[in-house]
Amino acid sequence: MSLRTRLLVTLGATLALLWGLAAAWLLRDLEEQVVATLDQRLAQSARMVAGLMAQLPQEVWLEADRRALSIPPIEGLACQVHSPRGEIIARTHTDLMSVLKVGEVGGHAYREEDGVTWRVFTYARNGLTITTADRMDERDMLLGNVIKMATVPFVVAMLGSLVALWIGVVRGLSPIARLRDSLAHRHPDALAPVATHGVPGELRPLVETLNGLLARVQQAIAREQRFTNDAAHELRTPLTAIKTHLQVASRVEGRAAREAMGYAEEGVERLARILDQLLMLARVEGRLAFEDGTLCRPAEVVALALRDSGAPTSRFELPEAWPETPLALPRELAVTALRNLIDNALRHGGEASTVTLDVESERHGYLTLRVIDQGPGVDDDARKQLTRRFWRASKQHGSGLGLTIVAAITERFGGRLAFVSPERGGLEARLTLPVQASDRA
Repeated sequence: MSLRTRLLVTLGATLALLWGLAAAWLLRDLEEQVVATLDQRLAQSARMVAGLMAQLPQEVWLEADRRALSIPPIEGLACQVHSPRGEIIARTHTDLMSVLKVGEVGGHAYREEDGVTWRVFTYARNGLTITTADRMDERDMLLGNVIKMATVPFVVAMLGSLVALWIGVVRGLSPIARLRDSLAHRHPDALAPVATHGVPGELRPLVETLNGLLARVQQAIAREQRFTNDAAHELRTPLTAIKTHLQVASRVEGRAAREAMGYAEEGVERLARILDQLLMLARVEGRLAFEDGTLCRPAEVVALALRDSGAPTSRFELPEAWPETPLALPRELAVTALRNLIDNALRHGGEASTVTLDVESERHGYLTLRVIDQGPGVDDDARKQLTRRFWRASKQHGSGLGLTIVAAITERFGGRLAFVSPERGGLEARLTLPVQASDRA
């Protein structure tokens, strides 16, 4: 069932039920009021006749002792007056003796004669007993006309309300239909945001969420295309070199063949390294899941990064102790970021140079790891290019992705990566990472 049908059925049934209950309540009250009014008219007629009889002259009473007075009948109303001795002294109808007889109890009552039901009222005053009566069929006809006149406006109003409800629901849901048509006619490759102009406030969060999804899909496609382009561009050179060295090794013998195979092996290692870094960068930028449930402390991260670098511990200067505060990012990414900075410092600091590692605790839940080399350093223009993809300070070393990966990791977890030039020379990399919330000051 569509939303429009559901709304129409629910609201229509509710509206009809409420109108029906209101009409039933009103009609019941109207019937009671009409019956009470007619009974009051019947009683008032009896009182009026009693008042008129009390004002008649003595001659009329003497006349009434010999024969009953004939009172002109009123349409739909019968009346009869009895003397204290029970004699009829005045009446409107001569054929309603059983209906207009004096009852044992006064007040209103129902009587029937010849299949016709009458509403009777008996009233006693100054020794006289006045009996008035109404035909119930005339009462019912009057009541039916009143109910009909009261029901017709209700029916018209209810039908008009249902029509107005249908028009309101159809027009109110028209923005959803326009949005559906707009999305249905979009090109499958169109990832531009959906226009929010003229969209109702209730649909705006939905459209904004959809635009956010389209933006993320567009970013994912852009990352995929960039990964494909980077892989095609960066892997072509080592593959060509490997192929060339293998061709040379197949044509020569001895030392030349061994050298060619050695160069091919280096190309394979470089190719594997580029692939690993491209895949890691794609995982970090693509927001793929890591072992987010594993706590890692700075000492553990430093130990794993030094081990993965493959350099002897004699080349490093380390502080006496590391903070015990756990880092608020997966261990795999923390180790990767620090190892890439250490590899960069070892590569550009010189073969016999020393790399200094230090740590600084900052406020607001962050911790900074410092990696300082003793190389020639870089100028200001080159420092701005360090995290750019495939940019290399030295064309003979590295793939140009290590620092890019570090920058992507810090961006994902709200950290920072900065490079400064120490006064004594070299390059200092400052890796600022968040720590666990429960341990923050």
